[in-house]
Amino acid sequence: MSAITISRQLGSLGEEVAQKVAQQLDYRIVSRDLSNLAATRCGSPVSALEIIDELGLLNLHPTAKDRRLFITAIREVMEELADCGNIIIVGRAGQIILGKRSDVLHCRVNAPENLRAERVSHQLNIPHSAALAQVRASDRSRRDYLRRYYHVLWENPELYDLILNTARLSPDQAAQLICLAVEDFSRITSLHVARNR
Repeated sequence: MSAITISRQLGSLGEEVAQKVAQQLDYRIVSRDLSNLAATRCGSPVSALEIIDELGLLNLHPTAKDRRLFITAIREVMEELADCGNIIIVGRAGQIILGKRSDVLHCRVNAPENLRAERVSHQLNIPHSAALAQVRASDRSRRDYLRRYYHVLWENPELYDLILNTARLSPDQAAQLICLAVEDFSRITSLHVARNR
């Protein structure tokens, strides 16, 4: 498996799951730094900031041309990273950009909205109502990003090979399932290559 993509909801513990998978498989994680690499490549830091500003706090408005350049740069950088192998790409529409590649496993980590708000409330030491507002704003931003730039529904289960609910699974258990899937995919791919020789 050259790459794993992990789509996650705010408060779903997706980052923790990614960290645990990276430790077990000795993979490198790329998340927000992917946006920085793409921004450097296309020369549009405002586009990168706008896209990673899930809560809309910065009120940035890059040009349509800058957005297109940035999205193209994201795709190029992500493809190059996947070609290098042993990478976990968290967010940034990896499940779509690398969706047709047979050497990439696409995972989604989610949990019920109220549980995610409880986690965010505890982590940031803010009232539950404020955490719930952040969770909803983040979901809306991520949903809009995929709809606007890739014309897909974020929640579409067909975009993912594995969907994990951290209301029922700990980050360790979710990571273990991903690692088992990677092992199984690698074994099947090896058998397929051997048969076609």
